[in-house]
Amino acid sequence: MQDKENTPIDENTESTQSVKETDIKAENAENSAETTDLESKVNELNDKYLRLYSEFDNYRRRTIKEKSDIIKTAAEDVFKAILPIIDDFERAIKANENAEDVNGIKEGVQLIYNKLKNTTQQKGLTAFESIGEIFNPDTMEAITHIPATDETQKGKVVNETEKGYKLGDKVIRYAKVIIAN
Repeated sequence: MQDKENTPIDENTESTQSVKETDIKAENAENSAETTDLESKVNELNDKYLRLYSEFDNYRRRTIKEKSDIIKTAAEDVFKAILPIIDDFERAIKANENAEDVNGIKEGVQLIYNKLKNTTQQKGLTAFESIGEIFNPDTMEAITHIPATDETQKGKVVNETEKGYKLGDKVIRYAKVIIAN
């Protein structure tokens, strides 16, 4: 009899285990589906990341190449503008070999100088005045100091040994000056 009493309990236990196994299988299936979804999302995001990284790397390489090309050809425009002036100097040198008129030589050199000055100004190069100005270390380089003849000269530039030049707003050569103290 005990076997009969145990039998219904065993059947209940078996059905409970069967339900639990079914639930576990369902959960495993859900987990498996979620895992598959997560794995596909991870793969998709990883692919997007790799594509973005490659795209950025290509962009970086392209900009580096463009910058180097710009740097290589930046002076080309200036040199093209200066070449006719070099030609003028060469013609002047040939003409001066047999020239006896000093005034003609002076005139020719002055014309070439004016042409060079105008060309550089068109490209943005400008000389700035410093004589009589208060010393400015941002645009000037003091070579020496001399005693001031009066109080109004103190701290001002009294002589300039080399002109200063700006390209646009940037100083490309500081004026070398003598300052009164």
